[in-house]
Amino acid sequence: MSTAHIAEHRSPDELRPLAEEAGRELEEADALEVLRWAAGTFGHRFCVTSSMEDAVVAHLASRVFPGVRVVFLDTGYHFPETIGTRDAVQAVMNVDVVTLTPRRTVAEQDAEHGPALHDRDPDLCCALRKVQPLEEGLHDYDAWATGLRRDESPSRAGTPVVGWDEKRQKVKVSPIARWSQQDVDGYIAEHGVLTNPLLSDGYPSIGCAPCTRRVLEGEDARAGRWASSGKTECGLHL
Repeated sequence: MSTAHIAEHRSPDELRPLAEEAGRELEEADALEVLRWAAGTFGHRFCVTSSMEDAVVAHLASRVFPGVRVVFLDTGYHFPETIGTRDAVQAVMNVDVVTLTPRRTVAEQDAEHGPALHDRDPDLCCALRKVQPLEEGLHDYDAWATGLRRDESPSRAGTPVVGWDEKRQKVKVSPIARWSQQDVDGYIAEHGVLTNPLLSDGYPSIGCAPCTRRVLEGEDARAGRWASSGKTECGLHL
C-alpha cells in the first residue's frame, strides 16, 4: 500500500465512520496491518506519538511508512535519559521526530503559577505542558498512533485498536493495544529496538521526573506515576 501521497484533510463527519469501521474490521489484525491501514488511509496526515519510553510503535510504523513523523512532547521536566532516547531514535531510525513544547518555559510557568505546580496541581501542570501542546501539535493530522496497551491499567482495558478521539475529533490508533508486556519485550529483543535506559532501572512507566518514581516489588507498573496523589493519567488519553 503506497503512502507516498499526501492525503487531503477529512472532516470529522468523514473520519468518525472510518474509525468505527476500522475498529471493527481490525480488532484481530496484527500491529503492522493496523499501521499499514493508517498509513495508507491518511498518508502524511498520520503520525505516531511517543513518550520515548521505548520506540516499539515508532519502529513498527517505520516498517510500513518510512520517514513517518514521530511526535514527542518535551515538557521541560523529562529525565535526561528520555531526551537521550529521543535523540537516538532520530539518529538511527527511519523516522522524522517532531518535538512539541509548551507555550511557556518552566521558568515562565513558575512565574505565572508559582514554583512546583506539578506538586500543587498536577492536573493543571499536565494540561499546560502535555495536553495543550499535543492538541496544538496534532492540528495538521487526521489520525495519530499511540503505544497504549489494555494490560497496562484498568483505565486502559477498553482501549480500541482503532477508535474515535472525540475530544480532538481525530482517529486514534493503538496498534499494540492487544499486546502483553511479554509481546513488547519479545519485539524489542527480536528487532533490537531502542528503549529508555530507565526501564532497566526500576521505572517500568516513565513520565516527567518530578512525578515519576521507581516501582517497588509487587506494585503495578504504573504505580510510580503521580504516586503521592490519586492521579493515574496525564490527560492525553482521557
